[in-house]
Amino acid sequence: MRITTLFLIASAAACGQIGHFQSNGDIGAPAKPGSTSFSKQTGEYRISASGANIWAGRDSFHFASKPVSGDVEMTASIAWATPGGHEHKKAGLMLRAGRDPGAPHASVMVHADGLVSLQFRRTRGGPTEEVRSALKSAARIRLMRDGDVVSMEAAPAGGDFEPSAALTVALGENVEAGLAVCSHDDNDLQTAVISGFELKEHGTASAKERVVESTLEIVDISTGRRRIVRRAAEHFEAPNWTQDGKTLVYNGGGKIWRIPVSGGTPVHIPTGEVRVNNDHGLSPDGKLMAVSGSVARSQSQIYVMPALGGEMRLVTPKAPSYWHGWSPDGKTLAYCASRGGEYDIYTIPVEGGEETRLTTAKGLDDGPEYSPDGRSIYFNSVRSGIMRIWRMKPDGSDQEMVSQGPPSADWFAHPSPDGQWLAYISYDASVEGHPANKDVTLRLAPASGGAPKTLVTLFGGQGTMNVPSWSPDSRSFAFVSYRLVKKRP
Repeated sequence: MRITTLFLIASAAACGQIGHFQSNGDIGAPAKPGSTSFSKQTGEYRISASGANIWAGRDSFHFASKPVSGDVEMTASIAWATPGGHEHKKAGLMLRAGRDPGAPHASVMVHADGLVSLQFRRTRGGPTEEVRSALKSAARIRLMRDGDVVSMEAAPAGGDFEPSAALTVALGENVEAGLAVCSHDDNDLQTAVISGFELKEHGTASAKERVVESTLEIVDISTGRRRIVRRAAEHFEAPNWTQDGKTLVYNGGGKIWRIPVSGGTPVHIPTGEVRVNNDHGLSPDGKLMAVSGSVARSQSQIYVMPALGGEMRLVTPKAPSYWHGWSPDGKTLAYCASRGGEYDIYTIPVEGGEETRLTTAKGLDDGPEYSPDGRSIYFNSVRSGIMRIWRMKPDGSDQEMVSQGPPSADWFAHPSPDGQWLAYISYDASVEGHPANKDVTLRLAPASGGAPKTLVTLFGGQGTMNVPSWSPDSRSFAFVSYRLVKKRP
């Protein structure tokens, strides 16, 4: 029996349906014209292209696309039919605001050397930027757009999709969506094979038609790879890690929940009449939990209860008070509180009693957390004119800024249990406060001093990593990322 495969082939500047796409053609006048073919039998696309690059302010490549509006999701596998060529020849998924060479775009590209990256240009003719996936040689890639937020996910062979990056790239409501291929050599024609292509169009949505989607994640600090523990169209925040390393604790809907680090069904931890917020954490021995919350319409106060729920004991009669740290000996709580309209850092015995004010600088001081040896308290302060990470002794003396690198608004420093690292969240320097639904990064810096590195690029902010979230072995930390997605039927 002879099997005949039907290929539909379109040349460098063709219109007309080919597979999913209504048009295909060269962008930026590559020296060698490209083409697209599609097999109805296998569902594979073969796209041949030359082109100098998809980079800087002007692109040169081949693009098979169709017009879409609003939210969209594309998934595919990328391989090469032609061996050799430039190590940075690339093929992948693209959303593009027009077909001129300098058009804004957002793309997930797979390079010949295995690099997978989210590449984007925010303005016409402007620079191209990228965020690299921690996963190389991905078997599957995915590009999603929800409103103006684009997201990249990648999957290893036989594995689940892993979040890689998310950020805001405003391309406009109407864009071209499709497959892009570039040989990275204007005089060399290379052919990519794209299989398993899927295109889901969710359409446009107003702000009222969107809901928060929360994703509880774990990131490995040595590899940068991320793993989803739970994803749901609901709002939850601020994970803690239990001492045995088996469970994450987080808040959502005014309640505390626990879930295995491997995923599963969340279990409610009762907190009585107290409606909790996102400032909570476990004692060093894992037996108790401090929570911040309110009863009825009262302001936030700090309570202590058994780790699995039970009687709530009020620790801070004064309000508002927001817990952030537990001393390594388990005897003292550190927190942010407003007294007379000024937010500062305070400590109080875990059994209750008189509170001690540690900071007096004008402006917000927040997020206190003890170093694992108990010799320092890290906190964030706006006293320098921008929110930065600071450190002081437990009695409030020797206050010094520890943030390094270009200006950024840094919040909630969490020292690793082994004392080697600080993990914290950074906003753009122009952002005031710690609002939700912003482009942020999670950074890792040596606790002994030194420049930070960006470990995670995500859409989030408030609720992402407010409280201690390191694994007991200091190899990973947990956080929550967000998307504003269109309500699904």
